[in-house]
Amino acid sequence: MKLLILASASHIRQRLLGDAGLAVTSIAARIDEQTIKASLEAEHAKPRDIADALAEMKARKVSEKHPDALVIGCDQVLDFQGTLFSKPQDTVDLRAQLTSLRGKTHKLLSAVVLYENGKPVWRDMGEAQLTMRAFSDAYLDAYIDRHATTLLDSVGGYKLEEEGVRLFSKIEGDYFTILGLPLLPLLNYLNLRGYISG
Repeated sequence: MKLLILASASHIRQRLLGDAGLAVTSIAARIDEQTIKASLEAEHAKPRDIADALAEMKARKVSEKHPDALVIGCDQVLDFQGTLFSKPQDTVDLRAQLTSLRGKTHKLLSAVVLYENGKPVWRDMGEAQLTMRAFSDAYLDAYIDRHATTLLDSVGGYKLEEEGVRLFSKIEGDYFTILGLPLLPLLNYLNLRGYISG
């Protein structure tokens, strides 16, 4: 059985894989995400291509040091009417981001790329559409006060697996994709290739 490495320090992705019964080692890939993202945006790359490129760069970086392992690279971007949102820098940025999303629909694009022997062997892109309800300023302020420290780690400035679910009126797409990992296609591939039992 090959060593499985998640090229990320994401606790939610580690938990999703662990809950699915996979023994995964987590090694954060050291790449300058903001610079790479800015460069790709300057070249007018599509949001899905940016997510895919970042996931691949993470997998490749870790695979270079662990060529015998199967390395899982992931990335997620938020596409709001053609504009990419990043993780909020502070609570002011967080409030502005959530205010702009309020009452509107945005997309979450979650890419996963597998590397083996220093080469990409499989990739997938999950997409979900989320519509926020028109919540009040008072609720928004209270929500940020309660959860600000953890929300700054989320590309959308919310966590659907927590109280953030109350911000939404409609969600279309896979729950795992929303959390940042197209888990079902990944598990199916690992099973078909015999990396996991099934």
